Amino acid sequence: MQQKIAAEFLGTFWLTFAGCGSAILMAVIPNRGLGFTGVALAFGLAVLTMSYAVGRISGAHFNPAVTIGLWVGRRLPGVDVLPYIIAQLAGATVAAAVLALIASGRPGFEIGAFAANGYGELSPGKYSLLAALVVEAVVTFFFVFIVMRVTAPGAAAGFAPLAIGLTLSLIHLVAIPVTNASVNPARSTGPALFSGAAYLAQLWLFWLAPVLGGVVGAMVARAVR
Repeated sequence: MQQKIAAEFLGTFWLTFAGCGSAILMAVIPNRGLGFTGVALAFGLAVLTMSYAVGRISGAHFNPAVTIGLWVGRRLPGVDVLPYIIAQLAGATVAAAVLALIASGRPGFEIGAFAANGYGELSPGKYSLLAALVVEAVVTFFFVFIVMRVTAPGAAAGFAPLAIGLTLSLIHLVAIPVTNASVNPARSTGPALFSGAAYLAQLWLFWLAPVLGGVVGAMVARAVR
């Protein structure tokens, strides 16, 4: 269990640091920033690389919605759920703290608009609460569904991290304009803690929608064999 917790902590740290860091530190540079596509690719590469690095230790969840979904899908014992989620939250929070420290080196710069999730006025495209709820639930449904299927018995060996990383990049291309793309309650919680009360007040949606979508995705994945 200690090895699993360490793997989940490191994986979620890397996901948050690399993914959110690409938005905070590079995407804002005029004419040379990464843009939405670069940020989406960074999130996918972060999951891909860490999945190969520690996937055999913990299963490479790095996401409470995935952990809960795999538990519902009977891929994870219940005793592992809470330790995994605590490790994921810790990894994302520490990563966000490091990013906040780095970003503080740029006077007047706040990480919220680039890393925290939001709807309404806090949405990059000013999308409504309903739009945010729907997009987060739908993309997490497919994310957990794909995770379940590419790691199922009989799936092509060695290719699961590649499929999962590419899926996460695709998800971010769709969801960044709406919510800054959560799909992951831990990744949402870490940056929100350093982004102000407005983002914390909306954090409930970025737990509810991904967990709901992930649970349904796992159930459908078990039914589709």
